[in-house]
Amino acid sequence: MAFNKMFVMIPVMLAARKLDGEDPNVVFLLRCSYCTVQFLIFLFVAYIYIQSTAISTGAGSDRTIYVPPPPQPFEDANAKKKYTEQKFGAHVATQARQLLVSTFFGVALTLGLHWYKGLIIGLAIQTIMGPLNLLENPLAKCVLMGGGLQGAAEKKIFGEKEREELTSDDEIVDASGNAVVLKKVAKNEKKEKRNFEDILLDTWDAGAEADIGPLMAALNKSNINYRTEESGWTPIMIMSAIGVKQTTSAMRQMKSLGADPAITDGEGWNALHWAAFHGSVDGAKFLVSETGYGGINLGLDEVTDKDGKTALEHAKAEGNDAVAKVISDAISAKSAEGETVKDEGLRKRK
Repeated sequence: MAFNKMFVMIPVMLAARKLDGEDPNVVFLLRCSYCTVQFLIFLFVAYIYIQSTAISTGAGSDRTIYVPPPPQPFEDANAKKKYTEQKFGAHVATQARQLLVSTFFGVALTLGLHWYKGLIIGLAIQTIMGPLNLLENPLAKCVLMGGGLQGAAEKKIFGEKEREELTSDDEIVDASGNAVVLKKVAKNEKKEKRNFEDILLDTWDAGAEADIGPLMAALNKSNINYRTEESGWTPIMIMSAIGVKQTTSAMRQMKSLGADPAITDGEGWNALHWAAFHGSVDGAKFLVSETGYGGINLGLDEVTDKDGKTALEHAKAEGNDAVAKVISDAISAKSAEGETVKDEGLRKRK
């Protein structure tokens, strides 16, 4: 059963009615308390909105999910649930927008009543209830109680289901409320759950047009450094090379799960070799930048494959000049930093 905030709101309302609205000290303290709380809430909501905007266009955003209605305080647990068919990215964006709008509207209404009618009850109630109201939004709840929005698709913060998780008891509707009839699959044709290697190789085969949603949803800490049986390819190698528009956000998520870009495949290539050979600028940038893997510090640029070639040499040989520049600039920056440290050390000894 969902938490019923009325159990908090009713006592707060009764207590607020006893406040002396004619006492300037009481009014001043209420104004200060309310404004402080709402300012912090606005900062928090703005943070959620920015993070959600990135997620709504990032890895797995085009994945179809089936979202249940928000929980109600006294709902029947055995009642048939109605699921709305949505794209994950669009649903995240909608939830973030609703949170921003409802927060702004609530503040405008409370301040309007206080300014024009002199009501202080609203200030008192919203000072207490404002933070609790945030928990009604799944995105805010995930940040406050779920460890943040990183990997939101895997956390299923909306209580959503995947297509294969739906049962015959679930009612499916579209965003307009119209019934959706999902195509039934015969038992002998029922799609077998693809193993992880199939998902990985299918993503590679699709290249820059790949739907990386299934791969990102399948990733976890136990398989993040999985190596394909035949060639020893890893997820970070493939994501470094295919050149999808969500490359940076996908690699950031992989890094958070523990993806190791220094692993080499059967040809002796690490992730930077993959990005260099296939011309993925975003992949190379994330691998060598300090905001990504800081790959120059890891020595990714120094590793040679079975043919004795570094990633930079592959980029130049393939005519991938933009990638070659990314790697060269990172190497130069590291060299300049080393010279600076060396000079400072010499000065100290003198």
